[in-house]
Amino acid sequence: MLDRLLRRSDSVTGLDRPAELLARRLRRILEGTTTDRALRGSWIGHPVHPLVVTVPLGAWVCASAFDAIGHRDAARRLVAIGVTATPVAVVTGLAEFSRLTTPQRRVGALHLVANVAAQACYLTSHRHRVGGAHGAGVVWALLGLTAVAAGGALGGHLSYALGGGVYEWQSGPRDTH
Repeated sequence: MLDRLLRRSDSVTGLDRPAELLARRLRRILEGTTTDRALRGSWIGHPVHPLVVTVPLGAWVCASAFDAIGHRDAARRLVAIGVTATPVAVVTGLAEFSRLTTPQRRVGALHLVANVAAQACYLTSHRHRVGGAHGAGVVWALLGLTAVAAGGALGGHLSYALGGGVYEWQSGPRDTH
């Protein structure tokens, strides 16, 4: 069933207009710039986005583990680390988004929405935790973990099934031009 849902995500044509508009604006801002090359990973020879997303993902998964064993302070700090690291993941993802094809952009837009929802849930979780409502913080974190799992599945589909950012040439460390 998950496979069918993921395959259908690249057919959501209602996203075409806003996704194309966003991609066009991003290309206008980034195309041909050092910032674009840096955000897209020219310094390592492949996209940097998959590397960067491991920080919030790892922090949030570990926060859930610490919640499960009752280490509230560690969980709160890990939620904060994830929330703080997410903007870098978003910016590197948007740089990649600007180069996607139409079906890839559809999935990329859903990926973005799921991960923005996750960030909102984790930000809410952190606010509850800081305010002393740890239980509500845990609930919001679980909602965030669900959203980030959906976003991750979409990101995996985008990369592995649709080849988003995978086979595109990028200048890298070994480039002599």
